Amino acid sequence: MVSFEDFKRLDLRIAEIIDVKEHPNADKLYVIQIKTGDQTKQIIAGIRAQYSVRDLTGKKVVIVNNLEPVTIRGEESHGMLLAACEEGGPIILVPEREVPAGTRIQ
Repeated sequence: MVSFEDFKRLDLRIAEIIDVKEHPNADKLYVIQIKTGDQTKQIIAGIRAQYSVRDLTGKKVVIVNNLEPVTIRGEESHGMLLAACEEGGPIILVPEREVPAGTRIQ
């Protein structure tokens, strides 16, 4: 169980994917540049088997914006893309309608 206070500490936001590259050291990962309003950052996501670069570029997604940075196979990740887990692999969460990048999820 997670307390409500702990949950409130998460900064969930809408982000726009502005660039996607294959991770140089991992077959299942992408190195993704995202924009969250006025900030640009990099995240690493294991969605390469399910999504092409073309599918992702320009897409609005839901991210955890305030995770501590981690290095994943030599590349820094400054957040986490949220996805549902299903037998066929991850399904990224997207807003139902157009929402500006940087919009906070409450």
